Amino acid sequence: MAFELNPLRAGGERPAGVLNIAHRGARAFAPENTLAAFEKAKRFGCQMVELDVHLSKDGELIVHHDEQLTRCTDARVKFPGLSSYMISDFTYDELRRLDAGSWYVEQLSLPAYRRQWFLQGLTGEEIEQFVSVQELAFYASGEIGLPTLRQALELALSAELMVNIELKALPRMYPGMAEAVVELVESLGMENRVLISSFDHEQLVSVRQRSDSIATGVLTGDRLAKPGAYLALLDADAYHPGTDSMGFYSLARKLDPCGIIDVLASGRAVNVWTCNDKDEMRQLIAAGVTGVISDFPNRVRDVLLACQD
Repeated sequence: MAFELNPLRAGGERPAGVLNIAHRGARAFAPENTLAAFEKAKRFGCQMVELDVHLSKDGELIVHHDEQLTRCTDARVKFPGLSSYMISDFTYDELRRLDAGSWYVEQLSLPAYRRQWFLQGLTGEEIEQFVSVQELAFYASGEIGLPTLRQALELALSAELMVNIELKALPRMYPGMAEAVVELVESLGMENRVLISSFDHEQLVSVRQRSDSIATGVLTGDRLAKPGAYLALLDADAYHPGTDSMGFYSLARKLDPCGIIDVLASGRAVNVWTCNDKDEMRQLIAAGVTGVISDFPNRVRDVLLACQD
């Protein structure tokens, strides 16, 4: 029997063009890492969404970025006075009680300079164009919860979205998380639609030991020496370097055109994070990157359309 070669695996027929990858969903325009954010990403024409996974106390795969629940939920209100608000200290039933949407509406009510950093550049015009009054009411309703990975993947499957799953393994070191994610992806038949990434590259080794078909991506905030060879060593399929948009480093250091060329020459992908600036997007696309991970997929879309003209 002949099998279709995974387009996200090295050597597969890579998706055409530069991927518009919504970081934690379209998180500039909806509460991050929620089903609402993933649905919003589809409306921007994104081909892929990026999300983050932790394990609950009772072993449920939970979509959330931070180890702590306090930034993006009302955990302190629902469970006052606790000594810890780590996801891994809560059961799934407890996590289901949390409101993961109202914080976003509260952020938009603040002056731009007082918002979380990624929302400080959100313009009034973008809010008016992409966040409706009805959506704000829904986000503030208390009905937005923390999704399980299964729920997120099922939504992506129905919406025909690819998914970049980041395993949040450091510093918690969740035992068996990589294996559990692979098992779930396989049970849904999404091996050809999922790329698993992590800053903990041992997790990528675990994924590859469990699956030959699911793509993996090396996440890094630092420049790698000979990244093509390093990816080959791990049998990884994509290089995910950081960019300047978080304000920590200069673009000249982060761009590393030699590293990008090295990875591309090996038949692997280069998907950069988290780029929210249009000028940087243009430079990265000109350098040959295969995907741009952004909080503002509307800006990526605009730049890609302009590149086609």
